[in-house]
Amino acid sequence: MSAGVTNHARTQFADTRVDSLALLGLREPRGTSDWGPVRAAQLNAAGQLALFAVAANAVAAALVVLLFSRAVPLLQLYGWGALVATVATAVALRRLSVRKHTTETATLDRIRDTWLDGAALAAVWAIPPLAFGLSADTGAILGLTVVVSLLMTASAMAMAALPLATILFLSVVGGAMAFLFFSTASLTLAATSLVFTLLLATACFERGKALVTLRANEIALAERDETVSLLLREFEDADADWLWEIDAQRRVVRASPRFARSIGVDPTTVNGRSFLEILAGPTWEKGNFAAGLRDLSKKLNARESFRDLLLPVYVEDQERWWEMTASPRFDDSGSFIGFRGVGSDVTEARESADKINRMARYDTLTGLPNRLLINETLAGAMAEAEKWGTRCAFMMIDLDRFKAVNDTLGHPIGDRLLSRVSQRLSQLMTENEMIGRLGGDEFAVVVRDARDTAAIDRLARQIIDALSAPYEVDQHTLYIGASVGIAIGPRDGRTAEMLIRSADLALYRSKDAGGGVFHAYEPQLHVEAEERRVLEIALRSALKNDQFHLQYQPVVEAGSGALKGFEALLRWTHPEYGNIPPSKFVPLAEDARLIAPIGEWVLRTACHEAARWNDSTRIAVNVSPEQLHNPNFFNLVTQTLAQSGLHPDRLELEVTESVFMHEGTCAVQVLDKLIDLGIRLSLDDFGTGYSSLGYLSRTRFSTIKIDRSFVQGASKNEREAVAIIRAVVALAQSLGMGTTAEGVETEEEHQMIQQLGCTKVQGYYFGRPLPVGEARALAQRHGRDSAAA
Repeated sequence: MSAGVTNHARTQFADTRVDSLALLGLREPRGTSDWGPVRAAQLNAAGQLALFAVAANAVAAALVVLLFSRAVPLLQLYGWGALVATVATAVALRRLSVRKHTTETATLDRIRDTWLDGAALAAVWAIPPLAFGLSADTGAILGLTVVVSLLMTASAMAMAALPLATILFLSVVGGAMAFLFFSTASLTLAATSLVFTLLLATACFERGKALVTLRANEIALAERDETVSLLLREFEDADADWLWEIDAQRRVVRASPRFARSIGVDPTTVNGRSFLEILAGPTWEKGNFAAGLRDLSKKLNARESFRDLLLPVYVEDQERWWEMTASPRFDDSGSFIGFRGVGSDVTEARESADKINRMARYDTLTGLPNRLLINETLAGAMAEAEKWGTRCAFMMIDLDRFKAVNDTLGHPIGDRLLSRVSQRLSQLMTENEMIGRLGGDEFAVVVRDARDTAAIDRLARQIIDALSAPYEVDQHTLYIGASVGIAIGPRDGRTAEMLIRSADLALYRSKDAGGGVFHAYEPQLHVEAEERRVLEIALRSALKNDQFHLQYQPVVEAGSGALKGFEALLRWTHPEYGNIPPSKFVPLAEDARLIAPIGEWVLRTACHEAARWNDSTRIAVNVSPEQLHNPNFFNLVTQTLAQSGLHPDRLELEVTESVFMHEGTCAVQVLDKLIDLGIRLSLDDFGTGYSSLGYLSRTRFSTIKIDRSFVQGASKNEREAVAIIRAVVALAQSLGMGTTAEGVETEEEHQMIQQLGCTKVQGYYFGRPLPVGEARALAQRHGRDSAAA
């Protein structure tokens, strides 16, 4: 605050360039300077010489009366003299009155109005040369010239503080004298009078400018002195900083009372004692000095200046933190005589800084180190491993099924669950590991010494087991899991950033494997990540470049083998990379948020193709959760049906259970509106995800599709697979739904599916995915066969 005040005062006045028009009072000064005090100084200076001006005018008027007493009637002379006295007195009284009311500041109008004073005095003093001088002799004119010149000179010097009034007075009176000389044919004297008037006016203006500048500097100095005084008072009152001085033997000399109070000793006994001993306090005898005190001792021994040296001291058995600054002192002969410096108690500031530092490096929810501290710790571990030729490790942990908890039970429950997770992780850590939270449901472990790779694997398994155990949170029993990715440094990355990237790729592999497992980084993972990056770039332009096409796989009735419809399957053929399987590009499209435009293209293309088939053949189209969470999806479907001419009953939309994992979305409402329109709905991959009978009760499905993994398991006489298929079939029959078995490839599987009660089948046994031409021909042939029957 104080520094700002000082700078403001300095720039406001001392560095201000005098504005000529502002000096005359004709306008406000340019810039932001406050000229109120300067204008008040002008008026006060003029007021101080008001009586002198009256006296000067009176003496000059008396001399003029004596000069013209023989040439001009006395009545006129006395009348003019009285007028001069009256005007001069009025002007003086006016200036004294203004001075009284403008001791601190004055307005622009006050300065501007002074022209009236100059005009009044100029008018009365123009009378002698214009009225008296024209009929006078040479001696009287010469005397008048001397008197008026002296009066003008005195006015220019004495009344320069108000240059507008003074210059106006000089100009009128000087012009009147020039006119007198011109009228008497004294052209040289007329010109001389004009030059003299100009010189006086210039001198008056420059003197007025000098007076204003001087006064402005005085005001600036006064404000600065006031600011310094304020600072000194604040310094004395703050009781935070103190001066100290030691001699060449590092003994305290001339100790200030504040220094003694700060260290907690008697001011009368502190002089002569060892400075370091006083600062060390109870650690002096033990020799267990703080690092800051050792640094101070080195600086004192080397006789070096130092600044902001931080060290702990003990005052009344409490640790305080001091900041020390000092310079060495030398006498006139150059001999070292000690140090002089200043100290500050920065304990509160340090505690505040420590608190801010903790907030910046620790997660507020779990209390664990956050991403910043994790990165710093990993960088330190990497440096140690590089220095000693050892290994460190970095483990990334991602919670499985945590998002489902957040979506179904809300974020408060999710936050409490994260706190429980952090507690379990903390219990697994030793001094060799540090656990932290990266953000969301991601955690990380920094292993400082990772030479024992088997121990790293055991820790990863312990983490998965510990986090997979059930949690009791607000009367809810919650089940989640964890996936872990491991990277070893410096083998898997020479920098902290590279090691984190490697652990992230290993975690990605664990998530792809279904979660609940851990994987260590392999170079192949980087190759796969680069492949995903290249594919994503290509995928972003695939739709625009017409690289997608559809194939259609037949869906037949289980008993008769009659064609019931087709499922539209998306295929991507890249001109450089060839045929790219859906298992690669569909998850990539979902991650890159490209599935919506691609899904729209699939829906439109499939509906327009199906409209060309016979009226009994349906088309099934897979719909992603992202599409259903968009309220405009219903409008897209209705628009597509209207444009293609396909009847709603012939369109079947296949959705997965993941659609229902997001509470509060519009997916269920969109599905209900589509069913009301007459569109059929199929639940795909039932039993492979978060299976729940609640999903079936929320929406009126027409078909449940049994995943091919159960079909293949049942064909191998796996009891669990057979039991699941029977249970799904029974459930579907009780709810009035059909069942479609996927992945039927042999006659034996077909017979088995029939016996288990499935109503429709789909697989290579009945037909591989067909190009559009073959699918169209098959549909037309089925239509002719149906018509013939």
